[in-house]
Amino acid sequence: MLALRSGANAAYPVDPRDVIVDDRVPFKCQVPKCFGYGTCANCPPHAPSAEQTRRVVAQYEAAVVFRLDVPPAVIVRDRETIDERVAAYEKSHELVCALESAAFYDGHYLSVGFGSGSCKSTYCHDKECAVLAGQKCRHNLKARPSMEAVGIDCFALADHIGWEIYPIGSSATAEEVPAGALMGIVFVG
Repeated sequence: MLALRSGANAAYPVDPRDVIVDDRVPFKCQVPKCFGYGTCANCPPHAPSAEQTRRVVAQYEAAVVFRLDVPPAVIVRDRETIDERVAAYEKSHELVCALESAAFYDGHYLSVGFGSGSCKSTYCHDKECAVLAGQKCRHNLKARPSMEAVGIDCFALADHIGWEIYPIGSSATAEEVPAGALMGIVFVG
């Protein structure tokens, strides 16, 4: 499978009907307010809404979800690991792009993917979002909304597949988290 050859630690085909899109997921970007909220075109409130995502996902025939295992020490918000954290999120976006592109060139031209985390903190952390400034995205072929930004419940999806993932919040320490993971999904149709 391409996802595994491209660096994912696990990948699983899923029926889009098994993907739960819940309005509460992007609402968590607002309460408490995430550092990325409103700062880029792919984060809420600018990302596609959960309602729009629900309608669109229902039109797809298949999807593949992947997991990228990352040490908890890299995912927790610590300035000492920022370079490794950015690299992990970049890898997540690269995997989404590789899978989406392969599906596109295989004739599934409406395929679409969602990654992990904010594209702002991954690609433009020290710059204003060009799209919100009325310009072309600096990383338009790589930047994607995260699964959470569009309302996809990653925890419910991981549970459905049988993957154990753990929430890693702003105040988490690496010692408290058994394992770290980033997820992405590509809908094929």
